[in-house]
Formats: sequence, C-alpha cells, structure tokens
Amino acid sequence: METSESRVLVECGLNQEREFAERNWDPFPVDPRSIDAVVLTHAHLDHSGYLPRLARAGFSGPVWCTPATADLASIVLADAARIAVEDADYKRRRHEREGRRGPHPETPLYTPVDVRRAVALLRTIGYHTPWTVAPGIRAEFRDAGHILGSAILTLRVASEAGERVITFSGDLGRGANPMLRDPEPPPRSDYLVVESTYGDRDHPDEDVARELERVINETVEAGGNVVIPAFAIGRTQDVLYHLRRLLLERRIPRLLVFVDSPMATSVTQLHRRHLEALAPAFAEQFRGRSSPFEFPGLTFVRSVETSKAINRVAGTAVIIAGAGMCNGGRIKHHLVANITRPESTVLFVGYQAGGTLGRHIVDGDSTVRILGEEWPVRARIASIDGFSAHADRGELLRWVQSTPAPAPRVFVVHGEDEASGAFAATLRRRRIKATVAAFGETVTLG
Repeated sequence: METSESRVLVECGLNQEREFAERNWDPFPVDPRSIDAVVLTHAHLDHSGYLPRLARAGFSGPVWCTPATADLASIVLADAARIAVEDADYKRRRHEREGRRGPHPETPLYTPVDVRRAVALLRTIGYHTPWTVAPGIRAEFRDAGHILGSAILTLRVASEAGERVITFSGDLGRGANPMLRDPEPPPRSDYLVVESTYGDRDHPDEDVARELERVINETVEAGGNVVIPAFAIGRTQDVLYHLRRLLLERRIPRLLVFVDSPMATSVTQLHRRHLEALAPAFAEQFRGRSSPFEFPGLTFVRSVETSKAINRVAGTAVIIAGAGMCNGGRIKHHLVANITRPESTVLFVGYQAGGTLGRHIVDGDSTVRILGEEWPVRARIASIDGFSAHADRGELLRWVQSTPAPAPRVFVVHGEDEASGAFAATLRRRRIKATVAAFGETVTLG
C-alpha cells in the first residue's frame, strides 16, 4: 500500500510451490529500506517466511501483528532457518556425490542470524485496537478464525478524495472450530482483498472424527502406520484434539502417537499462553492442569535420535510430522519408511499446493521423488478435507457479502489460477466487481 507519504507492506511470505520457489531468491520488487512498516495477518510461512530476507536486505521498520502471531512467527522462522541450513548442507553433499550443482545448492535462503534480526522488529497489537501504522494510514485487526492469532486487516488511508478503506481477509477460517472463534465480518470497505484457496469448491459435509476413526482402525487391522503430514500450527493441534476424543470414547485402540516436530511441540505448548486468542469454552479447558491436546501414549519428539527410532517401533503407530505439504522437514523420512508399504496409510489433512510432494502423492503419482530417490507409492493414500482451516467457496462468499453496503470492489488473491478465477466469476454473477490480482500488478485506487 503506497501513498504520497508512506509505503506499507501487507504480508511478507515465501513461495512454497516448487514452480515459483525460485522467486524466493529474487531481489525484492522495491527497496526494502523504503518500506515504512510491515503488517502480518498470521504466522504461516506463506505470509511471514520472507521477513528474514527482507531484514537482511535493509528493512528496519516495525513488523506489526497480534501477540500470538509474534510468538508463533518467532518459532516458525527459526525452524525455517534451521531447515534451510540443513537442506543446503544435505544438497551440497548429495550434489558432490552426484557430480552436479543446483541453482543454489550450498546457500541457505536465510540463517538463524537473519531470523534474529527479523524477530527483533516484531511489534504487537491486539484485536479491535486501531493504530497508526504509517503517516496517513490507520490499521485495525479483527479475528480471522484461521489459526492462533490470525487476523483480518483493515487499513484506513487518507487521501485528497477522502478516506479509503481497504480490508485484507488474510486467511479466513471456516467457523464452528472448537478451538477458535468464528471469523469476524469485515467493516464497511471500499475494497476487499480476499483469499481464494478453496474459491472453486465447497468442503464436503463429512464427520472428521468418524473419518479419522475409520482410517486408523483400518490401518491397525492391516498392521501398518498412519503417517500424517501436518502443519505445525493449527492442523497438528486439530488432529490431537480429535485423537484425544476418539481415545476417550474408546472408538480407536490405545496407540503410540508421535508428534515428530520440535516446532509443533512448541506451538502446542504456546496455546496455553494465548488464551485470549482461543474460543472461550476451549480456553477454559487450559485453566486446570489438563490439556485438550494430550492423552496416554502421546510423545512429543524433539531430538533427531528419537525421530529416527520411531520407524523401528513394532506395530501400528500414528506419526504426525511436518511439513504439511511434504516439502521439507522430518515427514520425508517417515514417507521413505512407509510409502512402499501397502499396510501403511499416508493421511492428508490439509491443502496441498501445486507442485509440492504432497500434491503429487494426493494426485495419485505412481512414483515420487523423496530425498533424491524415486519411490513407488504402494501405501494407501487418504484425505480428510474437513480438517481444512480455510473457508470454502460458500464461506468466502458469505464473508464478502457480509460487508455493509455499498458493495466493495474485490481483488481475489492467494489461490491457484483455477480457484481464484472461479471465485471471481462467482462474485461477478452476484453483481460484485471482482478482479483476480496478477503477479507484479499495480492498481491505482480512486
């Protein structure tokens, strides 16, 4: 958002799709030193993950977000730097053995030093607390109901023609989540910038707990493992919540359950610190000694040695590991150990972006490349779409239509081409002026 006085960056994320990953290495489109402030709607890497690069390139202004987002971003960025360093080292050694070089084989995208520089810039502000983010630009957060601390952002921009109001959806939650409050409607706005991850479809009306029960019991009977690629923020906690319920209700046998992710372990513990960002009834469960995420048989794994030992455990285990799209982290090692086993199940509980390893598996590829080798896919592949933390087409439409009159102009972002185009068309059929934003496009607002 650029005015004659100010320049504010909304979101600062990484490209996670393999097709666009090279953009993460490109110089930033504007001089980072010319940016007055950054505002984050939430902590997921595709919204916050470029911050260390931006700070290294000279940005030194404040990075505004909610208190929970600040704590989560600190964890997420540190983990991303660790993985970047490890992956660069692994690729360097592998390329040396193979006698070849990649475009950036030995250089991590950023390091822990860059992360510390970025984290030092974080500034926090709560929901419904207007503040001046830069000269001539006022901002306010509302609850987006997507993950812990996620926000809808409204900017009120002063201009010669009068105040213009622009609201960014961030990533919108679905509502009726037992852990989080429902997404709030936008205020009266001249413009909406709305995500479209599921803009071309509605989520199936499925009983998440029943589907999880079925997958686990069928895999127990077959004698394999249930491997769940899961995002450390939100999805891992969703799965733990439902596993605990199923165990307490004796709908699944008592099993060994491993959360093999230092980041997911830290994030799960962080929920107790941010009760203000939780649904009131869910927050109440933390006020005693118990946690709605913990149960007998559950182990949170931090060390590499314990992670490696998981695949030597006899019998059925549930292994929850990151990354959620299988594009890094410990999940790759568990896939190698299980994807050729017909008795095991790889269970997807979140969106898989185009070009990622997770998307290739979900799409039914007969072989996939993991850790530099080709592996036949013999494991059972299952998906439970009801776990999604993203609003679907109908929920996005209701959110846009809840804007007080007059109808705003809508810019559709954050979706694959088909999903974004379909959602824009859905809006236009309802006489709402909607445009799909293009990469690198500049729009002058009246």
